[in-house]
Amino acid sequence: MSKIALGDLAAVAVEAAYLAGRRTLAHFNTGVAVETKSDQTPVTCADREAEEIIRGRIARTYPNHAILGEEQGSSGGGAGGNDYRWIIDPIDGTKSFIHGVPLYGVLIGVEVNGEPSVGVIYMPALDEMVWAADGLGCWWNGRRARVSEVSKLEEATLLSSSVTTCQARSDTFDQLADKVKLTRTWGDCYGYLLVATGRAEIMIDPKLNPWDVAPMPPILREAGGGFTTWSGGSSIHAGDGAAVNGQLLEPVRAILKAERKFARI
Repeated sequence: MSKIALGDLAAVAVEAAYLAGRRTLAHFNTGVAVETKSDQTPVTCADREAEEIIRGRIARTYPNHAILGEEQGSSGGGAGGNDYRWIIDPIDGTKSFIHGVPLYGVLIGVEVNGEPSVGVIYMPALDEMVWAADGLGCWWNGRRARVSEVSKLEEATLLSSSVTTCQARSDTFDQLADKVKLTRTWGDCYGYLLVATGRAEIMIDPKLNPWDVAPMPPILREAGGGFTTWSGGSSIHAGDGAAVNGQLLEPVRAILKAERKFARI
């Protein structure tokens, strides 16, 4: 299979995220019915419809590419298509969506030969689009996105989806919270977007699926920051992660790697 330009992949990903995101707005703040999946997480028809739209848009241009979606699992691949895998979270922040909070997003990442190379975050209710591809920069509503230049933890803003979930795993959140200027729970994909656009410095997640963070490595790299696992790696399949601006990446990584694990009762 001939090599596909990352810019072409990004264009399809941006269009797919936008179309899916606009569809979610048809159900936002409408009292949409909520179901509970086998993993005890919520899902709505908006999640399913958004993933259908994304899969359909990908299939029109790249019918043999592999796809991993939160709601429909794995499909496609073969005949060279496994060189490219699209990873989809149709609504990241379904709990926010259900409660009428606008901090939910559509996430699309593309792995090329196993490496996250293209990423899109679209926040439909805020109409904020951030996308990146390796070597092409990170873009926020048509302008370059850059992480902040904050270089001291005591001047940083720390974000997380859930303080209690972080604290139940280890003392890492408390260690960071004691050092930074401000802590907030502007979580899920919105926290990563805020780091990539220079409005926060650190976003940590103690528990992740690959579709929760598939877009983040290229977005953070191209914005001048970094995505790291708590053990210091960079895989989106490690089960945890953090986004950090460029100046604080190594100090935060050192704290994450030294975490003292425990279970709170």
